Amino acid sequence: MFSVRRAAIRMRAMPTENILHMIPSRTFAIHKLKGKLAEIIPEVQGRLNTLKKEHGTKILQTVNVNQVIQGMKGIKGVIYETSEIYPTEGVKYRGYSIDEIVKMTPSFVEGGSPAPEGVLWLFLSGEYPTKEEFDDFVLDLKERSYIPDETIEFIRSFPKNMSPMTQFSMGMLACQNMSTFAQNCENGIAKDKHWEAIYDDCINVVAKSSKVAALVFNNLYNDNKDLPDFMDDKLDFGAKYAHMLGYDSEDMYELMRLYLVLHMDHGGGSAGAHTNKLVGSVLSDPYLSFSASLSTIAGPLHGLGSQNCLKWYLEIVDKYGENWTKDDIVEHVHYTLNNKRVVPGYGHSVVRMADPRFIHQLKFGLTHFPNDNLIKLVNACYEVIPDLLPKIKSTISSPYPNLVACSGALLMHFGMDQLDYYTVLFGVSRSFGYMSSLLWDRALGLPMERPGSFTVKGLLETAKTIE
Repeated sequence: MFSVRRAAIRMRAMPTENILHMIPSRTFAIHKLKGKLAEIIPEVQGRLNTLKKEHGTKILQTVNVNQVIQGMKGIKGVIYETSEIYPTEGVKYRGYSIDEIVKMTPSFVEGGSPAPEGVLWLFLSGEYPTKEEFDDFVLDLKERSYIPDETIEFIRSFPKNMSPMTQFSMGMLACQNMSTFAQNCENGIAKDKHWEAIYDDCINVVAKSSKVAALVFNNLYNDNKDLPDFMDDKLDFGAKYAHMLGYDSEDMYELMRLYLVLHMDHGGGSAGAHTNKLVGSVLSDPYLSFSASLSTIAGPLHGLGSQNCLKWYLEIVDKYGENWTKDDIVEHVHYTLNNKRVVPGYGHSVVRMADPRFIHQLKFGLTHFPNDNLIKLVNACYEVIPDLLPKIKSTISSPYPNLVACSGALLMHFGMDQLDYYTVLFGVSRSFGYMSSLLWDRALGLPMERPGSFTVKGLLETAKTIE
């Protein structure tokens, strides 16, 4: 278990660089991390230059007409450093499987959930932090959570009928005036220095995301309850986020840490990741790109899976009662499909196995609260649905549970019945992956994205010329 050194430090409204210089006695892990990146980045840049020089004209794959029509589906056309998805292994973070991430990441409880701070360090540097680096990094993120009072009051003024994701996106956008990258770009900066200029912003966006999200939660559901002082306690990122939402059990702290880690990243092809990457490619600062990605996540085909899956489970409970059976599950699956609906939480466009992230969430539920009826239902569906779906629909490519098939049930156990807020939780977690990837985009000097396009007529005419 990694212990965490704590300190209570109050800050005035000033740039991050000045805040850090107020404490000359400390050796900041944030500067150590920047030093590591200064060593690592030239090596990766060299590999990329060699790749372009020696293999730049090689054809990777052909593209068919359907892929163009389907929004470039399955076309690998971008560099994304932090994670990749495999059909038979699921998502990997920096080459590590989810099983390895859960096992190898530092934790705050012996044998407990992985610490989000440790995975953020891994995303950025490609390696795990030492104990000292980890301890300092936990505190550094807390210090960087600072939001000016006027920005807090602005977020708290949002109308009660404004959706949580709209408030979250606007709240992060309201912090944009603190962007050091935007200031550097305005003053002029060499391309090879972009990563250094964007470094603080990327980490600050992550650090501030949970505080903005908690302000949104309290604005909507807690009558604008004041947030506890972020510096005057011993809580880490995940536990503090849960605390700001009003949850103070050790089990909820552990769940929040696990939730954040398992939802952090999912390759560069997902809509939110690609939006973040696209907006960042025109040198918009991280606050702008993250806010844009949140707008993407808010779409029903992207970030609403957890709440939709939970609603489906609740349909079963409402229909058959607390004493539902596996036969009831089978009947409800048929009912769902017969009504031209999908079974939420099952199936994936790439992964062809039970998502390891689902497995770890289900394991958490069965370990910590095995008698919870919803957790039992999630487990029973897992035992029934993967065998059932192929019998009903022979063309199904993946009948297995994905990431969102358990998360809603876990949150509901703690009484979080604000289902429209679940996407905000998802957005906070994705800040870790998105910001890490954005830093590496600037480190590698990747250009503005500008794919070509067809009209329907032009595509048809082109297709006719191909034998």
